[in-house]
Amino acid sequence: MTVARGSMWGFLMFAGAAWLAIAWAVMRLEPTDIAAVAGPIILFGAVCELVRALAGTRTWWLNAILAALFTATGVVLLTSSDSSYTTPASLIGWYLMVRGAVDVAVGVLTRGSDRIWSLLVTVGVLEMALGFFSASPYSRTTDLVLVVLGALGALRAVADLVTALRLREVAATRKDVLELPPERAAGVTGYTAGLTDFEGAPHRSRARHRARTGPPTVIAGEATTTGETFHEQVVRTTADLDAMLAQAGVGGPRVDTTTVPKDLPPVPDTPEGVEGMPAGRAGDADRSGRG
Repeated sequence: MTVARGSMWGFLMFAGAAWLAIAWAVMRLEPTDIAAVAGPIILFGAVCELVRALAGTRTWWLNAILAALFTATGVVLLTSSDSSYTTPASLIGWYLMVRGAVDVAVGVLTRGSDRIWSLLVTVGVLEMALGFFSASPYSRTTDLVLVVLGALGALRAVADLVTALRLREVAATRKDVLELPPERAAGVTGYTAGLTDFEGAPHRSRARHRARTGPPTVIAGEATTTGETFHEQVVRTTADLDAMLAQAGVGGPRVDTTTVPKDLPPVPDTPEGVEGMPAGRAGDADRSGRG
């Protein structure tokens, strides 16, 4: 079953809050058995990787491999007979170095498409340094191993919370971008339908009138043999239509349109109006009426 990508940010938000709780609990509760605490923590990390793999991301295979590795590490911690801090510290260091190396690699690969890549690289470097310290002979006490576990939870909380907020931002932006206005959506639908008809139509040309110059016209369901693409034919047909409308005077004022002078006298509608006008104006009105 595949986890919906839209709800992935919600799971990462929950995982970040859980990592914060783990970091606080490890530092404050002061457990005595390190292996009994480190095992479930690493198994929780394996569950997070498994959910990432089920989300269907581009690196799902890498998350699946990490889930398998961390599951084995957690099982070894829980079944280990060594009650000291040596084995848990080394396995915690293994988890941190592997997780940090993956974070650095993914951050570098996404530096051109994601603006939080530098934060991911920084978290990865800190995880690798913390894992190297945990696996080294310097981690010789239980308190140091607990500090490492607390730092592990804090780093994973920062990484998951920032990634969750970034995924939510990207999902909201893509939704706004993909929602077109009704008129533009209708235009895209018509263009797509015309392109489908153009690609599936037989290649033949329509007979043209001998008085018409230029390439043969295109009719619905037919394609020409001139080698034009569908987009070129749409542009050419639109230009021809605009030229015909301009010649017919539909798109603007006619070329031969005459302007009427504003100082012409009013023409009376009845003979009584002509009799009441002055002689000069009556003659002008009569001539203008006859003309």
